[in-house]
Amino acid sequence: MKKTKILWTDDEIDSLRSHIIFLEEKGFEVVTANNGTDAIELVKNNFFDLMFLDENMPGLSGLQTLNEIKAFDPHLPVVMITKSEEEDIMDEAIGSKMADYLIKPVNPIQILHSIKKNVDQRRLVTERTTSAYQNEFSKIGMQISDKLSFTEWVEIYRKLVFWELELSHSEDSAMDDVLRMQKAEANNSFAKYIRNNYQSWFGKNPEGRPLLSPDIFKKKIFPQVDSGNKVFVLVIDNLRYDQYRVLATVLNNYYRIEEEDLYCSILPTATMYARNAIFAGMMPSEIERHYPEYWEDDDNEGHKNRFEHELLQKQLSRLNRNYKLFFEKIASVKGTRKMTDYLGNILQNDLSVMVFNFVDMISHARTEMDMIKELASDESAYRSLTLSWFNHSSLLDLLKLLSENKVKVILTTDHGTIRVDNALKVIGDRETNTNLRYKLGRNLNYNSKSIYDIKTPATIYLPSRNVSTSYIFATNTDFFAYPNNYNHYAQYYRNTYQHGGISLEEMIIPIVTMTPKG
Repeated sequence: MKKTKILWTDDEIDSLRSHIIFLEEKGFEVVTANNGTDAIELVKNNFFDLMFLDENMPGLSGLQTLNEIKAFDPHLPVVMITKSEEEDIMDEAIGSKMADYLIKPVNPIQILHSIKKNVDQRRLVTERTTSAYQNEFSKIGMQISDKLSFTEWVEIYRKLVFWELELSHSEDSAMDDVLRMQKAEANNSFAKYIRNNYQSWFGKNPEGRPLLSPDIFKKKIFPQVDSGNKVFVLVIDNLRYDQYRVLATVLNNYYRIEEEDLYCSILPTATMYARNAIFAGMMPSEIERHYPEYWEDDDNEGHKNRFEHELLQKQLSRLNRNYKLFFEKIASVKGTRKMTDYLGNILQNDLSVMVFNFVDMISHARTEMDMIKELASDESAYRSLTLSWFNHSSLLDLLKLLSENKVKVILTTDHGTIRVDNALKVIGDRETNTNLRYKLGRNLNYNSKSIYDIKTPATIYLPSRNVSTSYIFATNTDFFAYPNNYNHYAQYYRNTYQHGGISLEEMIIPIVTMTPKG
């Protein structure tokens, strides 16, 4: 096993011989230097896992040496050792991106702890995370069942996402595989739960009905405005709960999370159904019946969401809400360049709503562009790409300004997405839609027990193109492909992110109320 290699630089290095012998007996390789110039040359010509650096040396000081080394090797952890406890020196060292800070005199145990903290941290994190998940694995496995309530499914999904994020910091890829298998088991049981319960949520006496897409404004948003808050609603299309969790690491700098809830997207978990239901406060068939001018019956996703502003205004009118409303939809990257210009509109209105499609664009681009596919090669990379976009987006600039102006923010989405890998053959006529996770049409022909089929769409408040229209929904990581050129499309869409069907990732989605800090 490779030894951990340490560079210790101190103008009184000979007086530290006992410390160095202690480390060597512990199995570390220690190289020494008694001035900053020699230390810089050693770093340029050798690889070190960690460096101990005296702050007060003749010639180049510790801080000067640190700056030179960081310019050459920014990833080398450097632990500063000094006699001084003056705040300005500590601030300067911290600002120079040192890994740790020790005050003389140091003892061998302090040195050993610093090594473990900076060199062995990833290994220790991996071991502890792996051990903790192994202990939790059987508990979660025993909880998974299609007999659970929706609230219990939410808690299981929270746990799975928690461990997914924890294991993403681990180097044990075997545990990633174990978690994937457990998520697959959970999704299989969740699909059975939806098949057994979804229709009952729309009966005369619904049992166990969770918060659904049409309920969002009435139950979560309007009460905040009624309480006198100026509210900004941000709907990020296609945002999964795990993606929200990584964005929350940034949002926590500016907002206090007042309530982090998870609600259930309606079926199909597709933009034209779920998002229209949010803004209308109605199920899709009700929208079609009451506002036929706002319901498009073609297969173009963009066309079916052209009237979200109008549908929200209709909901406000039905519920006798006379708010001053600002509504904006950002459907392209070009539209994000002047996000902060919207601040004045938001401050002048009681309720402001912005729909943001960037995460959905990442999902589609990953299917069509090899570069994005490489950048988002797995779930962790997909989250990282989402976080990178958010950190450098003008949307974040706008949210910072809203925090400064004491505007309450409600962040939500219309549905999530899942990475698919198993193609299922389905046959339909030329009017059958093209979505890969759900189909609607006449005489749909398929052969799979895992599919959830609805022969009478009216029972779940979905519109019908004709009397023989039926819907089918893919579950788990399945997706639908036509027999024509089947192998090509099965390969092309495998390992892409899709939505429209039934899974924890698509249906259990965040709605978060945030109060500005300060």
